[in-house]
Amino acid sequence: MDFLLLEWIGKPVWMWLGFLTIVFALLAFDLGVLHKEDKEMGISESLWLSAFYIGFAILYGGAIWWAYEAGLITTADDTHAGITYFTGFFIEKALSIDNVFVISLIFTFFAIPRKYQYRALVWGIVAVIVLRGLMIGIGAALVQEYSWVLYIFGAFLIATGIKMLVVPESDPDMSKNPVVRFFKKHMRVTDELHDQKFFVRKPDPTTGRLVVWATPLFLALVVINIADLIFAVDSVPAIFAITTDTFIVYTANIMAILGLRALYFALAAMVHRFHYLKYALALVLVFIGGKIFWNQIFGKVDPAISLGVTLAMIAGGIFYSLWKTRDDPQEKEKVA
Repeated sequence: MDFLLLEWIGKPVWMWLGFLTIVFALLAFDLGVLHKEDKEMGISESLWLSAFYIGFAILYGGAIWWAYEAGLITTADDTHAGITYFTGFFIEKALSIDNVFVISLIFTFFAIPRKYQYRALVWGIVAVIVLRGLMIGIGAALVQEYSWVLYIFGAFLIATGIKMLVVPESDPDMSKNPVVRFFKKHMRVTDELHDQKFFVRKPDPTTGRLVVWATPLFLALVVINIADLIFAVDSVPAIFAITTDTFIVYTANIMAILGLRALYFALAAMVHRFHYLKYALALVLVFIGGKIFWNQIFGKVDPAISLGVTLAMIAGGIFYSLWKTRDDPQEKEKVA
């Protein structure tokens, strides 16, 4: 069992295995117990399940904080593990709200009923665990080998934030999505759903032999995960700008995404009310990107200040959005 004490990407193997065990246990309980039967998730259940995931993520962050204060763990860059975990968690959580709108468009395009959507989202987390791990691993290797890469991350975050402030939003056209077109061209895809199945065996129209066909639910799953990778291009550099400790970056990312899938059904119904959050997130990206340059020129910014500013901006964007849209006709129709 000595291998458990070996270091892998800056932390003992047992820490990585422990975290992944927790994540897969949560997924197994969610998918195998809470949602063993495919059913439509209501807003109330969505909020309760999301509260559970957020509460668990906060408890986990509290454990990280305690372990750091007790001297049981250290970070690769001498930052406060607890503070940087929570900063990364809240940034990823807020940035993921934009992802909800895209996921909603994908499900609508493929005509996926709500009762099958949650299963697709949970299975998508398994792919996210691997794909985010690869992205973060590559990012960590680049930062460790070439420290100046952080300046590129900082400049990219500032440019992305400014772009979000000045470029108007537009709805993506899923019918022109290159991923959708590629899979439909190179795979057998059924025109209709087959319950919760991603693949089915059907006769080939030419030969009559039974062959494997992908279903629209599988295509939706693939496109959702490609979209997540695109969103990760913003969120991963944002967390690396806070800390270069790979374990903190990865765990904060995954904990934020776990709860997002549960929160999707509540947010999808009211995502239009978070319009102004986009501008708060843009300011957060500019702030985090600018902090990299500030740290090198004037010295490190206190992590507690970074967490406070980040939370203030995100909370301000959420509350201002809800206040500005309080007279939204769509909300009045729901009440009526």
